[in-house]
Amino acid sequence: MVADLAASDLFGPATCPRLIVKVGSALLVAPDGQARRDWLASLVADIATRVADGQQIVIVSSGAIALGARRLGLAKGGRASLEDAQAAAATGQIALSSIWAELLGNHGMTAAQLLVTLDDLEDRRRYLNVSATLGRLLKLGVVPVVNENDSVATEEIRFGDNDRLAARVGAAARANGVVLLSDIDGLYDSNPHGNPNARLIPHVAQIDAGVMAMADTKSSSGMGSGGMVSKIEAARIATAAGANLAIATGRIDHPLARFGETGHGTVFATAGNAPARKAWLSGGLTDRGSIRIDAGAARALSSGRSLLPAGAIEIAGDFVRGDLVRIIDANGRAVARGLAEYDAGDAARIVGRRSDELADLLGYAPRSALVHRNHMALL
Repeated sequence: MVADLAASDLFGPATCPRLIVKVGSALLVAPDGQARRDWLASLVADIATRVADGQQIVIVSSGAIALGARRLGLAKGGRASLEDAQAAAATGQIALSSIWAELLGNHGMTAAQLLVTLDDLEDRRRYLNVSATLGRLLKLGVVPVVNENDSVATEEIRFGDNDRLAARVGAAARANGVVLLSDIDGLYDSNPHGNPNARLIPHVAQIDAGVMAMADTKSSSGMGSGGMVSKIEAARIATAAGANLAIATGRIDHPLARFGETGHGTVFATAGNAPARKAWLSGGLTDRGSIRIDAGAARALSSGRSLLPAGAIEIAGDFVRGDLVRIIDANGRAVARGLAEYDAGDAARIVGRRSDELADLLGYAPRSALVHRNHMALL
């Protein structure tokens, strides 16, 4: 797809009817803790132009913790402790939503606020509720502004960065594209802050070990929580759900317009649309356990078959039936995610066994697979 269209055209209204735009803390909030209103006004003007051209847009906005920390006088940008971050988020979210509502309203657009937690997008029923709400808001011509609900999130149960949140929101909204506006203008073959000869990678067709090796784990601003690793993980989630993803600079005024004009950045191309349930499965972030499989089972999965006990080697984790589990090959590489058909204890009892042995081992009529193909997404 990238070969047929210019990078910027992939995200224009004609080819991308529904777009997610993620705005990081370092772009939205100045080092002194004040909102960068002039820059935000230029971004909203870009959004207004696209909406007028028929594009539906969802904003995923960081910045609540940074804004709240200034108002509360908290050290380290409100990130000195979990309690500080929660208090700063609760305080800053009011200011953040007010800014978006005002600036969007200046262009005749209505803003809606949607605060979500990791569990809201990992639990299937709640995920569908988020999806339905986003769909209805967009049909009503509203611009949803989404953020993680950091006032109740914990270190153990949170996205931790809005890059992956944007990708998961994109899957829930069935978006065609995701643009991550960042303090860096794309993926480089080495860290450009330390290597002046680093080269920008304009297109990524497949996320492999070589691509992951280019990532830097740190956020350059010290204000946000995402680095290049989180952006590549976001790209994996988005492209698996059928959306192209771009990393583009937000260090300029009118960043969406400039990206549309130049296409400067890194585009991760999708192979095509995925069924909604498969998109949810592949984008899951909280595996409850794992099932290691042999080479024969890996080949069977790649041809669209279910995972049978005979192809399993090892069970890890304490999952129950219906939990999301990661399926890994003999080398430890994740090849699929799916919903377990057995509790971990029963799954361990039937590892490597033939189907005709299962009833005697379990003491009850066995299910057809460890993970059924209808409840599995290949990675």
